Amino acid sequence: MLQTLKKLNFNSLTTIISIKSLAVILTAGLFGVNCEAKELSYSKDKSLLLKPLKGMSDEQYDMFILGRSFFTIPWVEAPSATTARDGLGPLFNANTCASCHPGNGRGNLYNSKGQFSRSLIPKVSIKNNGSKEHQETLRTNALIQEPTYGGQISINANHGIKFEAKADIRFEEIKVEFPDGEIDTLLKPIYALKDLQYGELHKDTIMTFRIAPSLNGLGLIEDISNEDILKNADEFDKNKDGISGRANYVYSPITKKMELGKYSWKASTTSIKHQVADAAINDMGLTTSIFPNDTCTDKQVECKKAPKPRDPIDITDLRLEAMTFYINNKKTYSAKKDKNYKEGLKIFKSIGCAKCHIDSFTTKSGIQISPFTDMLLHDMGEALADGRSEFKANAKEWRTAPLWGLALHKKINKKEPRLLHDGRARDFQEAILWHGGEAKKIKENYMNLKKEEREKLLKFLKEV
Repeated sequence: MLQTLKKLNFNSLTTIISIKSLAVILTAGLFGVNCEAKELSYSKDKSLLLKPLKGMSDEQYDMFILGRSFFTIPWVEAPSATTARDGLGPLFNANTCASCHPGNGRGNLYNSKGQFSRSLIPKVSIKNNGSKEHQETLRTNALIQEPTYGGQISINANHGIKFEAKADIRFEEIKVEFPDGEIDTLLKPIYALKDLQYGELHKDTIMTFRIAPSLNGLGLIEDISNEDILKNADEFDKNKDGISGRANYVYSPITKKMELGKYSWKASTTSIKHQVADAAINDMGLTTSIFPNDTCTDKQVECKKAPKPRDPIDITDLRLEAMTFYINNKKTYSAKKDKNYKEGLKIFKSIGCAKCHIDSFTTKSGIQISPFTDMLLHDMGEALADGRSEFKANAKEWRTAPLWGLALHKKINKKEPRLLHDGRARDFQEAILWHGGEAKKIKENYMNLKKEEREKLLKFLKEV
């Protein structure tokens, strides 16, 4: 323990957590949720998602600040005098969590220079060939990694090591006409990579792009019971409403068993701690006790030979707990339920959106929340299919994305959010028009609304 606490001494952070303070936090419950509902705010403050919950003890606030520091202050490559936060890479996309989640909100498709941002992550894998090796791999892994590049393309690398590739997407326009004659234009992405540094991709490569989601309300979502999530599952559509959401069960490297998937675009991580560790290793090349090995493949010789940090694990368990505590204990944006909200919600429900984007849950702590998600997988049709399976999630299935918190995006980034998993949709209407599969009928219901009703619904979605 003393050795662990010694590592908390770093240049820019003066907060030191004593053994006694840490014991108080752990005894109180590291992932506890404030039962007085102080988490929720309808203030459109661009820094809202950076703020701690009210009523924290001194020890909890220390842990919050510690977690925030590791989330926001840049990591550096090893070896470095800054031993508390060295270990970046050798391959990485960003050097801070905040680079992909500005203001703890959703990432952007483009940066200020008009280039694809670090929030947009190229993902690669290869098809399961049915071999014993592949079947054994998939028992504890979401996918079969591409042999040369692994499971994710790193657009940056440490000094002396080649990055892997750069994102390259072009868009084709698709015209959509409404029954009332209105015409909208969708952008269909054509994925590609440029500047491949380690040779060609495997012939059976599956490529997809993912944009970093908002971190709004993750602590409250974590506090929804599995039972409340599963009661909305209807895998075989027994009620004949056309919606057949199902759970993704995934391997947890923390508990070493299959658990309900809740996070990521295909619900392939089980908890906030799991998700933080997964992002740390894949996005920044930072090891944890959960993922202790770097992402260099056998074909990336320079990467394998890169200098190592002094400590075998980059993010110690204490630091990982602090980062998880930080994500769990931030303020949450939730829309003010005024007259306009209620009118928009009525339309939202009338056309069937709320069958997947569920507007009300009660957490285990007794707090009523409106995340607008059911946390389940749904077949979204061929137009949104990315060809990539992750545990039980197939190529056409996606977890229902939570909608709350998107209202803060423009405040944080000074531009509207790009929506869906790869940022192809420039607004909510485009996002709706991409819906297919189980949501095809609901999309048609939207298209058949009167224009003024569509406008009311879109205004509502901008506020949730």
